[in-house]
Amino acid sequence: MAAQIEHGRLMDRVYRHQRHFYDATRKYYLIGRDPMIEGLAPPVGGTVLEIGCGTGRNLVKAAALYPDASFFGIDISAEMLATAGKAVVAAGEERRIRLALADAAGFEPQKVFGRQAFDRVFISYAVSMIPAWRQVMEKAVEILEPGGSLHIVDFGDLDHLPPWSRAALYKWLEWYHVTPRGTLFETSAELAESHGCVVEERRLYRGFAWISVIRRQAAGLRQAA
Repeated sequence: MAAQIEHGRLMDRVYRHQRHFYDATRKYYLIGRDPMIEGLAPPVGGTVLEIGCGTGRNLVKAAALYPDASFFGIDISAEMLATAGKAVVAAGEERRIRLALADAAGFEPQKVFGRQAFDRVFISYAVSMIPAWRQVMEKAVEILEPGGSLHIVDFGDLDHLPPWSRAALYKWLEWYHVTPRGTLFETSAELAESHGCVVEERRLYRGFAWISVIRRQAAGLRQAA
């Protein structure tokens, strides 16, 4: 618990001022966000949770794209959530987007939102910032509805970049406590196998961005299997 609290304080310190211009400065390198959102495709009346919702940018965009779904977002940074709340109000989506301060590693959806599971869960460029990222991914799979899916987008292996450029980018990311997870696809495959799910991999922009999707089987299919 102490580690979780300290991580929340760290994120508040990092984003206390950055949150005001975060989206404008991240536009050109968080380039996998929109393709990931376009792949969510929640069912009519479905529920969508974002883990590490940050400024609320993704939730607002997803809500506009899927007007028949309900949205939920959690973040460990109160500073980021303040910005997210303003974004939700500005978009007029207060009734469809609910936000809460919570640590993804110890998230209890029933306690926070009054529900046990979601049709879609997504994590956008946050796995690389969460110390207990494997634990968070497993928890996300566990709270999927039958037929639900977990969508993750983050930095890839950056192998397409020249060595000097890759080293510079890694150093820049390190300043913001970002660590690309080179074993994201392997971890996704392991979780999918252990939970009876299927996994999909996408490499965008020559590996600059990776998208991993873990799909839980529908109830009928699971029983038939």
